Amino acid sequence: MPSKLVKVQKHVTKKKGAKPTALHENSRDARRLRKAGARDDKITKQHSVREKANRQWLERVAFLSDNLPDTLHPMEMPAVQALAEEYLTRNEDEIEQLQSERRPGRPPATRLTLLEQQKKVEAKEYETGFWVPNLADEETLIKLDKWDGSWIGLANMRFVRIDAGGKVHESQFPPRGAA
Repeated sequence: MPSKLVKVQKHVTKKKGAKPTALHENSRDARRLRKAGARDDKITKQHSVREKANRQWLERVAFLSDNLPDTLHPMEMPAVQALAEEYLTRNEDEIEQLQSERRPGRPPATRLTLLEQQKKVEAKEYETGFWVPNLADEETLIKLDKWDGSWIGLANMRFVRIDAGGKVHESQFPPRGAA
């Protein structure tokens, strides 16, 4: 998608004798260029914030997709829970390594703090309802196997929330809060 700034720059330069560098500071064209630049910056910032917020969900689905069995068949609840618990412990080695490298009396590394916070949040989510694709649904498994890793590709899959007790609750896409 072309940016508004490019369109405005093109329009301003097409004017007879007008050059973006030769504009008066408060001219109409200069104001249009500033507004278009600010609009593009705002859109870029919103896009990056949205991508950052969606990254955790994409990583989760990608992990589950990569760890599916070779033969696609609907999974039983204990297998889905085992897969979710494997996801929860994926950073254990790095946490242990960072803790062992930490000298006594020193504050923990930022990476260690972030990993521990993430682990705590995900463990709490698992207690109340862990958002995953419906791995007991054959149609969703086929879609997950063909998934290209994009956010929009998740829209046609079915999702559920599973908890530590083995209960399953239907969920929606995109995820919003706990169960």
